[in-house]
Amino acid sequence: MAMAKSIEPENKLPNMIGQGTKIVGDVETNGDIRIDGQIEGNINSKGKVVIGSNGLIKGEVFCSNAELAGSLNGKINVSELLSLKASSKINGDIKTGKLNIEPGAIFTGTCNMGNQGSSPQTPPKDIKK
Repeated sequence: MAMAKSIEPENKLPNMIGQGTKIVGDVETNGDIRIDGQIEGNINSKGKVVIGSNGLIKGEVFCSNAELAGSLNGKINVSELLSLKASSKINGDIKTGKLNIEPGAIFTGTCNMGNQGSSPQTPPKDIKK
């Protein structure tokens, strides 16, 4: 029985990309990830994405929760809560369930909130073609 539990794909340990590290390519994880370095590519996480104050992402981010203190040049799609800290800088589009913005955060782009983005293939019933 212990063997069955050890092969589960869930990753409960947080992943960390330290300051001074640059990754070019996509990152996929089942767990949480913290970025204090740079990523040029997309991030797909089933957990929480934290971008530290020195972190920089150039690409798209897909996750359940996110906390940004650094910079994002691209799109971010958060199914639950996106928190923008005072030091955050976003140049791109946001799609999120809930948004928390501290005074001082810089955001240039569009923002779509709520559950309308959860199933994009199903148009709202009140819209007629």
